[in-house]
Amino acid sequence: MIIRWQVHAFVAMMLVSLLVALAVGMPIGDIISTLIAGMGGTLGSVAILVALGAMLGRMIEVSGGAANLAGRFTQILGPTRVPAALTAAALVLAIPVFFDVGFIILVPIVYGFCKAAKVDPVKFGLPVAGIMLAVHVVVPPHPGIVGGSAVLSADVGWVTIIGLLVCLPLGVLSQVVSKWLNRRRYEMLPTTAEQFAKFGGEGEPGAAKLHAPGVGVVLTLILVPLALIMVGTTGATLLPKGDALRNVLAFIGSPIFALMVAIGLSFWLIARRLGWSMAHTNQVMESSLPPAATVILVTGAGGVFAKVLTASGIGAALSSSIAAAHLPLILAGFVISLVLRAAQGSATVAILTTCGLLAEAITGGGYSPLQVALLTVAIGFGGLGLSHVNDSGFWIVTRYLGLTVADGLRSWTVLTTVLGVAGFLITCGLWAVLA
Repeated sequence: MIIRWQVHAFVAMMLVSLLVALAVGMPIGDIISTLIAGMGGTLGSVAILVALGAMLGRMIEVSGGAANLAGRFTQILGPTRVPAALTAAALVLAIPVFFDVGFIILVPIVYGFCKAAKVDPVKFGLPVAGIMLAVHVVVPPHPGIVGGSAVLSADVGWVTIIGLLVCLPLGVLSQVVSKWLNRRRYEMLPTTAEQFAKFGGEGEPGAAKLHAPGVGVVLTLILVPLALIMVGTTGATLLPKGDALRNVLAFIGSPIFALMVAIGLSFWLIARRLGWSMAHTNQVMESSLPPAATVILVTGAGGVFAKVLTASGIGAALSSSIAAAHLPLILAGFVISLVLRAAQGSATVAILTTCGLLAEAITGGGYSPLQVALLTVAIGFGGLGLSHVNDSGFWIVTRYLGLTVADGLRSWTVLTTVLGVAGFLITCGLWAVLA
């Protein structure tokens, strides 16, 4: 439906969930309540996280903090390491900001540095886009991994720690693979070439607006909630159940509380320092919600589909099939997610659907919280690879970097697939060592 008739992902998943429930003979009196339970169970945690994450990212975007962050990383690493500096800045910026938005934020900075270096945008932009998408699929508060964690009852703190650990070497790999892919010159699209030629006259590349928040402010807003989440996870791991301190740390380290703290800090560190009125601050935050609403609905529909698959017994049947085939669960999760990603384009839908299909096997398999987190991250990396023409991100990257469809398949699709496979292999290595 999504590919052939361009049906919206939310409508398609809701309709298929209903049809599956009818096809397996679910009692008609239970169908609607099952759909509602799937939506409510998933959105209970996902909606708040996605909304708060979108608000935080919007504050950083509008204030000019993203440009400051990229410029500062470049100053530290030096002009000869501009691609590495931009990639490092992109990795940090991608944590609170959705991929599409984050990449578009960095495009003017990429253009500026490329004009100064007299190279095409694809030279610096390709590794930036690659690492941003990698972070998007495995690091909360992004919707696919958060929704998948909810479906599998995975610890978001462990998922965050593992996702960030794996993405660090992937940042280096994105640089290496992009350099190899850029050994040939790609002919720039005429529209992009015209846009790139007109770009300029806005100061030195990477120069931050005078009123923009500094790098320390941006890093504080990103790292404080991550630190709180990690504190909660550490307490849950080291302290016994029922311990008063463990309960306090669990509250402090809950992702919802951590993001609320970051939002509170953004009022003080951005809005107040820039002299924004409350009306303007509210307007900035509200502007983040329309795009987030679609993400939330699609994520909730994924939860509905997962609930139907579980309640209908399809999840249990698939679990039995996997067990009979003796296919490792971590490999099955990656492969199913990768196939779904290639089939319908959305990484979020691929991750959520795979988690729904494997929920029975994972939640009933007696795995530790760390193992469940590793399985969730492996599924997330399946949603990274094979980005092609049915993926909106493919069109954003190729159009801004001036790539034709054929060149996009030769470069962007190859890069995302290499990063996805590499991320999965690193996750497997952690499984072998830690699980």
